[in-house]
Amino acid sequence: MVDHTGGVSATTELDAEPENPPTRNRDRLITRDVALVMLATFFFMTSNMVVNPIIAGYGESMGATGSLMGVIAGAMSFVSLFCRPIAGNLSDLVSKRLLVAVGTALYIVAGVMYCAAQSTGMLIAARMVNGLGFACGTVCLATWVSLLLPIRHMGAGMGLYGIVNALAIAVGPALGIRLQTAVGYRWTFVASLTLNACAFVTVLLVRNGGKPARKTVTMQTAGGSPASDSSRESQSDRSASHMLRHRLRLRNLVEPKVIPLAAVFMMFAIPYFANQSFLVDYIFARHLHVSSDLFFVFYAVALLLLRLTLRNLFDSKGFRFWLTVCSLSMLAMLSSLTFMTNSWYLLVAGVTMAASYGLMSSVTQAQAVVIAGCARSGLANSTYYMGIDLGMTLGPVLAGVFYGHLPIAWFYPMFMLSMPMAWLIYLSFRRVIHSKNA
Repeated sequence: MVDHTGGVSATTELDAEPENPPTRNRDRLITRDVALVMLATFFFMTSNMVVNPIIAGYGESMGATGSLMGVIAGAMSFVSLFCRPIAGNLSDLVSKRLLVAVGTALYIVAGVMYCAAQSTGMLIAARMVNGLGFACGTVCLATWVSLLLPIRHMGAGMGLYGIVNALAIAVGPALGIRLQTAVGYRWTFVASLTLNACAFVTVLLVRNGGKPARKTVTMQTAGGSPASDSSRESQSDRSASHMLRHRLRLRNLVEPKVIPLAAVFMMFAIPYFANQSFLVDYIFARHLHVSSDLFFVFYAVALLLLRLTLRNLFDSKGFRFWLTVCSLSMLAMLSSLTFMTNSWYLLVAGVTMAASYGLMSSVTQAQAVVIAGCARSGLANSTYYMGIDLGMTLGPVLAGVFYGHLPIAWFYPMFMLSMPMAWLIYLSFRRVIHSKNA
């Protein structure tokens, strides 16, 4: 593999094609590769969200108790939480295409296990495989997009990426619920499996495979003699050994600068995933004549419109501005569901959820890359997604506690406490959150 100096690199990559786009395309927001990665993201995330709202019920159909249903539902995010640092570190060292392909392949394996599961034990095993694939895929897809985008369009580009991501999260649950009602669990899993196959094929069509910004150990020569081969190999072995020890440090498992930012976003993820898990039960407990599917439809449409109309503001407005807007919107969403009596309240809740969690996801992810710098964008994204994983785990757990031990009228007001906590974290670490690394 010939490098830009004319030497030969001993490091092999999955991608043989040139990584640098033509000059006329370098400043474009949407290129062919960016569009393909976003399409792969939609397939990948939708397939996952088709499964999430029905997996607990699938476990119940196999005889799982309420507690075991919670374990089945939470196994994916629990495994993903611990695998993300490793996946993020690897995404800065190897081709993004390779890791996304591995993550998608693990999704396919998990899908086959869902279809073939005959016991709750096998279902938990499938969820664990799903979590490993989720960690690899989400981190690398986000990092891949950030590397393909011009730095001056990072906010707008990640905003569009967030549209794709959030639309999948919004459309997936509604699609999964409707498919399960129409054709049953196993055919719904087959539909999810088909989406995974589409994601895998789309990944292979991307020309720029996303080589790492942080260089791995390479040996470059412009015509070296055979006598020097052994010395170069010895030097490479020593460097590889040093790098292995270096990777075991905490800083190389997470991006410390992004931890406060991830904690802020976690406070938005907790009420979001709590609502996703318990909205149906909340409506049933209050004997309301509204359809929970409408929330996801309203959320998806509102998010699409907000992202398209506000995309230029992502690069011109600061993080504090968006935190203020999103915090007020989250409080409005929780208030709407607290006083809900008809579908109009569900419409307001869907729109304000889009203006809170939906917008905050893109703002936070873009800020994470700015803080960490391109060379550590993989770790930045993995640390950001750890905030989602914690919210995805803590949200349903807290919701279960509130639902079981408090009057139903206090269910959503309790989650309003997450917004003051988000601001407390922000004010304590605002200098870190607003720092920049080239």
